[in-house]
Amino acid sequence: MIDTFLSYLQYEKRYSVHTLTSYELDLQQFQEHLWTIYELKDLQVVSFEMLRSWVVELSENEFNPTSINRKIATLKSFYKFLLKKGEISKNPTLRLKPLKTTQKSPDFVEEDKLLRLFDQFPFENDFYHWRDRLVLEILYGTGIRLSELLGLQWKNIDFYQKTIKVLGKRNKERIIPIHQQLINVLQEYEKSRNQTFGNDLFNQAVVLTDEGKPAYPSLIYKIVRKYLAYATTQDKKSPHTLRHSFATHLLNKGADLNAVKDLLGHSSLSATQIYTHNTLDKLKAVFEQAHPKA
Repeated sequence: MIDTFLSYLQYEKRYSVHTLTSYELDLQQFQEHLWTIYELKDLQVVSFEMLRSWVVELSENEFNPTSINRKIATLKSFYKFLLKKGEISKNPTLRLKPLKTTQKSPDFVEEDKLLRLFDQFPFENDFYHWRDRLVLEILYGTGIRLSELLGLQWKNIDFYQKTIKVLGKRNKERIIPIHQQLINVLQEYEKSRNQTFGNDLFNQAVVLTDEGKPAYPSLIYKIVRKYLAYATTQDKKSPHTLRHSFATHLLNKGADLNAVKDLLGHSSLSATQIYTHNTLDKLKAVFEQAHPKA
């Protein structure tokens, strides 16, 4: 049933490879817990108490509450699927509640540091450096997710309209405007890419490896970490850091929250509101500096 569930998520729900891997690992870990504690292999006869015992074990082993909540979400999704398929008559996860977590502010890089990186870093005029710069420019210039960057093809780029089309979570497409500097980098990268690997672009991935194959997640992480190390000393340096920076900087410049939500591809406004704390900090600083009563 785990394999059937994962196939459902992959082909009907269009979940990313990263999400599928996480779901599979969570279910395997739960299965191991059932066998170790209850000598039980059949996931379809699980009780609420068994589910709860796994959550308690994870907590006692000092798992992060956010990670535990993701595993709880995996169980809820799995047993909801089994109920829908008629494999179980009662959902044992209905009383399973997520743990309380503290809202963590998203990590981002200050605007001046990123602009200095783009303006002053000595990128060389070859395919590899244009590729690296393009990765940084797209992630920060559009706020797209890692999976969306990897899935981006040349046919998704409209140079005339200055937009790109990305395929987001749940197979939802969205159109994102791109600025002129990103267009310039795309065009220079395209020239270098054609000189290096040929000009058959249609149905081709935009970001390639050194060997001309479609890029993979660890390569993008490596590129981002390498260049952000020149811009900031903060620990968190990932593709998502640039996505957070994109959203934070837009809101700090007065962008409408709903517009940022649409650009990010969030399904609800609550997911976008995590970035407003930075704007509030800025407003408080302005208030304290300017208001006579402050």
